[in-house]
Amino acid sequence: MDKEKILNAASSAKKYGSRRFCIVTSGMKPSGMELEEICTVVSEIRDMGFLPCATLGMLEKKQLGQLKDAGLYRYHHNLETSEAFFTEICTTHTYREKIKTIEAAKSLGLSVCSGGIFGLGETWEDRIDMAFALKDIEVDSVPINLFTPINGTPLGEKELLNPLEALKIIAIYRLVLPDREIRICGGRPSTLREMNSYIFFAGADGLLIGNYLTTQGKRPEEDIQMIKDLEFEI
Repeated sequence: MDKEKILNAASSAKKYGSRRFCIVTSGMKPSGMELEEICTVVSEIRDMGFLPCATLGMLEKKQLGQLKDAGLYRYHHNLETSEAFFTEICTTHTYREKIKTIEAAKSLGLSVCSGGIFGLGETWEDRIDMAFALKDIEVDSVPINLFTPINGTPLGEKELLNPLEALKIIAIYRLVLPDREIRICGGRPSTLREMNSYIFFAGADGLLIGNYLTTQGKRPEEDIQMIKDLEFEI
């Protein structure tokens, strides 16, 4: 997306009351020229009143420093799953490389958002191991993504998590991470269906509005109305 499209999307998010806006790239990391362009957009997003976030892959400390100087508030870098299960879902880089990126961001004073995706075939032990790993590295925000199978992909034949199982995951993460922000992100509408509002009673304190990376989400107006109906404060 060019800068104008990104800023238009930010303006739309602002209209719905979003506090943060995240720029996301695919691949291992952006090129030097791409990073410079992203830094420019980060500065403009900051000027709009957002706390800018970015999900840009395996960046080194110098590159993260460029982003911080541009006004980045939070770097997002998921562990995805437990260290033991990681090699079952990723072969392009290692779990330890992910930890290194998170440590580099923290060393610069950036807020760090890190969580994972559930429903990949991991065990409950894997889920709990990742919760304690996130506790150990002291991340600020924990996104919980619920896997949505897509036909034609390696995990396309898997079934959606049962809604109650997904809610139990949220509850366990709240117990392990009582003072962290827990946000429910990808896969929320398709997995939880009519139990969307239960995320807050399970322990979540935030959600990602709009569409996700490869799937559609709920309309922001619907999520805002749900929060108002529950008499919670945005």
